[in-house]
Amino acid sequence: MSIHLNFPENVILEDNLVLLRPLQESDVENLLEVSCDDSSSTWKYALTRGDNKENLAYYIQLALKARENKTEFPFIVFDKKSGKYAGSTRFYDINLAFKTLQLGYTWYGKDFRGTGLNKHCKFLLLQFAFETLGMERVEFRADNNNERSIAAMKSIGCKVEGVLRNHMPTFGSEVRRDSIILSILRSEWFDEVKDNLKAKL
Repeated sequence: MSIHLNFPENVILEDNLVLLRPLQESDVENLLEVSCDDSSSTWKYALTRGDNKENLAYYIQLALKARENKTEFPFIVFDKKSGKYAGSTRFYDINLAFKTLQLGYTWYGKDFRGTGLNKHCKFLLLQFAFETLGMERVEFRADNNNERSIAAMKSIGCKVEGVLRNHMPTFGSEVRRDSIILSILRSEWFDEVKDNLKAKL
């Protein structure tokens, strides 16, 4: 049985480098430039793409509908150093009964990759998930061919659990993808992951 999570509408997570606030419909304008600047790379492994204004508007509408249904909570990511919006990320498959959720749908414009921004975002999101929401497990998934994403997840402390073979369709193709599953447990967050990640910020 799944109990939906009632997030406060004004969840804002921030530190000295990044601010995450709830995604809203008008953010099409804030995200259009970064979503299109390297679209073939940004959206290569995505099932729903924001590679032009129409697609990005649809992408955001789907995210907001899921938030209405209280199964997802999408954020827009603001980079304080550059004063620009960098991308988006979200909690999804939220299950309060089991104290689990997934963290994903994460993408950034090309200028924000490799800057340390992702680690700051993940620290804030994981801290919120484990310390405010009381989650026992945060799961991550990726296309098993997406080496950059998998490396990023491992670098923040995720442990690989296995691969779901032939798991889901891919965009515009009959080829199905294998999905790699990674996770962080509550005990791991407090024992080592939090301190290790904090040291990398």
